[in-house]
Amino acid sequence: MQKVESGSTITVPVPDHKELKMGTLMSIIRQSRLPRVVFE
Repeated sequence: MQKVESGSTITVPVPDHKELKMGTLMSIIRQSRLPRVVFE
Protein backbone atom coordinates (compact mmCIF):
# COMPACT_ATOMS: atom_id res chain seq x y z
CA MET A 1 0.00 0.00 0.00
CA GLN A 2 1.23 3.49 -0.73
CA LYS A 3 0.13 6.94 0.35
CA VAL A 4 1.44 10.21 -1.07
CA GLU A 5 1.64 12.85 1.64
CA SER A 6 3.34 16.26 1.64
CA GLY A 7 5.46 15.48 -1.40
CA SER A 8 6.66 12.09 -0.11
CA THR A 9 5.39 8.55 -0.54
CA ILE A 10 4.79 6.24 2.41
CA THR A 11 4.98 2.55 1.46
CA VAL A 12 3.62 -0.10 3.84
CA PRO A 13 4.05 -3.79 3.00
CA VAL A 14 0.97 -6.02 3.04
CA PRO A 15 2.11 -9.62 3.55
CA ASP A 16 0.06 -12.40 1.96
CA HIS A 17 -0.02 -14.62 5.07
CA LYS A 18 -2.84 -15.77 7.29
CA GLU A 19 -0.75 -15.13 10.42
CA LEU A 20 1.92 -12.50 11.03
CA LYS A 21 4.69 -12.53 13.59
CA MET A 22 4.26 -9.84 16.24
CA GLY A 23 7.42 -8.03 15.10
CA THR A 24 6.19 -7.91 11.50
CA LEU A 25 2.81 -6.56 12.57
CA MET A 26 4.36 -3.89 14.80
CA SER A 27 6.67 -2.83 11.97
CA ILE A 28 3.72 -2.44 9.59
CA ILE A 29 1.84 -0.39 12.19
CA ARG A 30 4.86 1.88 12.74
CA GLN A 31 5.35 2.37 9.00
CA SER A 32 1.68 3.21 8.51
CA ARG A 33 2.04 6.21 10.85
CA LEU A 34 -1.45 5.45 12.17
CA PRO A 35 -2.29 5.01 15.86
CA ARG A 36 -2.05 1.42 17.09
CA VAL A 37 -5.68 1.56 18.24
CA VAL A 38 -6.80 1.65 14.57
CA PHE A 39 -5.50 -1.93 14.22
CA GLU A 40 -6.99 -3.32 17.44
